[in-house]
Amino acid sequence: MREYKAEIVAVGTELLLGQIANTNAQWLSQQLALYGINVYNHAVVGDNLERVEEAFTLAQKRSDIIIVTGGLGPTEDDLTREAFQLISGMEMEEHKDSMDKIKLFFTNQKREMTPNNRKQARIFKGCTVLVNNAGMAPGMKMELDGRIWFFLPGVPREMKQIAADGVIPYINELTGNKQMIKSLVLKFIGIGESTLEHTLKDLIQAQSNPTIAPLAQENNVVIRLTAKEASEDRLDALLKNTKLKILDRVGDYFFGEDDQVIEQVVVDLLKKRSMTLAAAESLTGGMFTEKIVSVDGASEICPGGIVCYDTAIKRDVLGVSGKTIQSKGTVSKECALEMADQVTKLFGSQVGISFTGVAGPKEIEGEPVGKVFIAIRDVKGYQQVESFLFTGNRNTIRKRACLKGLEMIYNYLK
Repeated sequence: MREYKAEIVAVGTELLLGQIANTNAQWLSQQLALYGINVYNHAVVGDNLERVEEAFTLAQKRSDIIIVTGGLGPTEDDLTREAFQLISGMEMEEHKDSMDKIKLFFTNQKREMTPNNRKQARIFKGCTVLVNNAGMAPGMKMELDGRIWFFLPGVPREMKQIAADGVIPYINELTGNKQMIKSLVLKFIGIGESTLEHTLKDLIQAQSNPTIAPLAQENNVVIRLTAKEASEDRLDALLKNTKLKILDRVGDYFFGEDDQVIEQVVVDLLKKRSMTLAAAESLTGGMFTEKIVSVDGASEICPGGIVCYDTAIKRDVLGVSGKTIQSKGTVSKECALEMADQVTKLFGSQVGISFTGVAGPKEIEGEPVGKVFIAIRDVKGYQQVESFLFTGNRNTIRKRACLKGLEMIYNYLK
């Protein structure tokens, strides 16, 4: 089967400014992958005729299938048609059915149609019109020197409707649906990207199908497996076999797949064990508890937590002994263990976790910026305290402490 190179070009200055996310390209890439179409390039270009023309010229040179979203509206900065006309020389005309639909819309709304709305009904002569049942401007499909072009509105609901009705059926026919692409994301915590990659070096070097791609994300390290096959069952078998080989080496650090996040896994484990968790937070300032309660159903396992940033709150509200604070300090393993113990008693939970340390900007009690103690205590007498020296700015240190706490609780529950 011929391999088609696809490209998605999104037109709109608002995308470049970050005012909206380019979810259209993400969705289209996912759909094309189901039919074995590789998307080699995503392009985003602002509402400037010269730059849109340049983007289209480049796409015409390097891609077999080009899907353009946006720039089909009624205003002067909607320049998709004009840019494509410059590279193709194709003539445009008004599409009667689309124009009738636009007129009817304004009639039904009892509003006067401004002349610029006629622009939305303009199409290229000889194109295949893709009916827009969710809006006004129709989509278009055409060929230019062997390249296949699709033009879709930028409004997601309109884009998805036209793509589902007009683009995907064509892609299915083009490929014969003989090959599918499917990805599986494996998530790991407590192991660095370089260590993970080194441990799996031979598997990565020998990869073919599925491909194995280690990736670093803000809160964890992931491996993305991508397989190509003719059926869903064969895809799943390929992915499963490769996953098992990977977990045989680094399974101790594995916590979930695809959209799973570590806080969700922790909450699920607490529910499974019928346990509750409370947190005493100094430098993290409630960040850990916020992560936990962001998960649906967290009320079943989290009775509450306390932000004990001030020394007096640690002593007078949480109940850490004044002797410990005076002799060992608030940034110490002894204080962290008492905090975890006291929060368990205060909230009647089965397990408690505590965070105390120095987020910055200056040292505290002789301890450097980034020094953090995290402790876990449970009602059966288990206790664990770890010290860390995190780098980064104030908020980075707090985030890393929170993530490490989630890792420690996960390993405790596991």
